[in-house]
Amino acid sequence: MDTMTSTKVVAALCGAFLVFLLGKWVAEIVYHVEGHGEQAYVIDTGATESAGAAEVVDFAPILAAADVAKGANIFKKCGACHKLEAGANGTGPTLHNVVGRDVASEPGFNYSPAMLAVEGTWTPEHLQEFLKNPKALVPGTAMGFAGLKKIEERADVIAYIQSMSN
Repeated sequence: MDTMTSTKVVAALCGAFLVFLLGKWVAEIVYHVEGHGEQAYVIDTGATESAGAAEVVDFAPILAAADVAKGANIFKKCGACHKLEAGANGTGPTLHNVVGRDVASEPGFNYSPAMLAVEGTWTPEHLQEFLKNPKALVPGTAMGFAGLKKIEERADVIAYIQSMSN
């Protein structure tokens, strides 16, 4: 490639860049990306109810009606990281006898600082809250699971874990 051809190629690339740059500047002038300022008046739509007042559900009857077979199937999602054998820690701690055990107390497992800060015992109610959305209950947890949305699925999994423990 001779000097004149390479100069033309570089000039063409610079020209194309200039066209895109000018187009960007014109678009920023024509289309305003900022807000439109403050509203002159606010329309009152009435009193709003707090979204934080969630209905409290008694978990005991749901757990009593749980299906262990369904729980075994749902547990396959958990089984990638957790084991049910005593002392068999994987990516996550073993879930053998987890119900009734103190939070972050499995020997030989390296818990995240966020999980170590949680106090209490893994009761079925506490487990179901954790399984609903682990990152909401323990912000900063290393557990990358999004959670189980249906309370029945959470009950099935907890019943299965209890059935596989001593």
